Amino acid sequence: MSVSDNRADLKLAPDRALTAEQEKLVCKIVAFCQDHEQGKGAVLVLQGDAGTGKSVVMNAAFARLRQQAGVGGGGGQAAPSLRFLVNHPEMIKLYRRIAEDVPGLRKRDYERPTTFINQSRKTGHVTDIVFVDEAHLLLSRRDAYNRFLQDNQLEEILRASRVVVMVFDPRQVLKFKSFWSEQSLHHLLGERQVVTYRLTTQFRMCAHADVSHWIEAFCQCRLLPLPAPQPFDFRIFEDAQTLYETIRQHEAEVGLCRMLATYDYPYVLNGQDHFITEGRFHLRWDRSLPEARLPWAERADTIDEVGSVYTVQGFDLNYVGLILGPSVDYDAKTDRIILDTSCYEDSAAFAGKAGIENPAALSEQIMLNALNVLMTRPTKGLYLYASRPALRQRLLALWQARGG
Repeated sequence: MSVSDNRADLKLAPDRALTAEQEKLVCKIVAFCQDHEQGKGAVLVLQGDAGTGKSVVMNAAFARLRQQAGVGGGGGQAAPSLRFLVNHPEMIKLYRRIAEDVPGLRKRDYERPTTFINQSRKTGHVTDIVFVDEAHLLLSRRDAYNRFLQDNQLEEILRASRVVVMVFDPRQVLKFKSFWSEQSLHHLLGERQVVTYRLTTQFRMCAHADVSHWIEAFCQCRLLPLPAPQPFDFRIFEDAQTLYETIRQHEAEVGLCRMLATYDYPYVLNGQDHFITEGRFHLRWDRSLPEARLPWAERADTIDEVGSVYTVQGFDLNYVGLILGPSVDYDAKTDRIILDTSCYEDSAAFAGKAGIENPAALSEQIMLNALNVLMTRPTKGLYLYASRPALRQRLLALWQARGG
């Protein structure tokens, strides 16, 4: 697989070849939208684990509807109005870049949810069809910092649209202010007509099932024997610098290889560089470059940075070197992963505890969700280094038991 095969703009391009399962689902989404675009309150929910192609299907269905709208609605009807929303600046950048090269698509059709909501409230306009990718990133409470002054973004989107098609994965919620559960989602959807589809085929990780099982168990604080040797390269490293040098070798060979870390090292948006140090390893956190045309995961210079969960959520990489920081530890008595929320440097993740029934438990779940996102980015290999000595030694013991 070459570097170009895994580029996000190619994977999400609406004119790419789809599998039979994806094509069937795209047709169902298009038909659902066309059947309900003159009504009010119809919702289609698309679910599936990371890497099952949810965004691919979403963008393909949106493009078909947008291209049909470009030639009129047919039957003397006006073409439906459409918008595609995602609360992720790197993903918006990607979708708009794709739109530049696809007939019928327009960059302005892709917006942040707050922009869409504020404009809709100002004009009173109701959009016929609204797609929401990564709906688990929608704000579920007021956030003046991000200029959202209402109570719930999905509620506002539902109010301003006739049909909503959205991707929802509760295991990718990363902040209190974006907290969703299956129950809260169903309550908000209320009496609306709701259809749910689930994608199950894994497209990202070219790995046997034992890799997904190991990651799933780890994100539930359980340790399994390491996956058996296979084409997907799963390794444990004793030294973070050695891990980084291996990632750099892969970057030279196939590209799209990056260092990532749990949010356990200080990072402030103050225009300064902030570094992660683990023994011989010393590398800066990702720099915020909102003006950059390419997303962080695809810029060549970011091989010299460490990415956070916020820079890579929604993106594919070939090889990932993941540093499990001080918040992720190991309890030998129970043989389980333990989490230390006091070491988690993403203070914004835990802001806004009002209305949260069990904030301590949710804090740990958010940390585990972030681990799930980080561990499910690679297609070809995942390399782990643990900062905490107890966890590092336990992982190395599993590595040796597998045969190294």
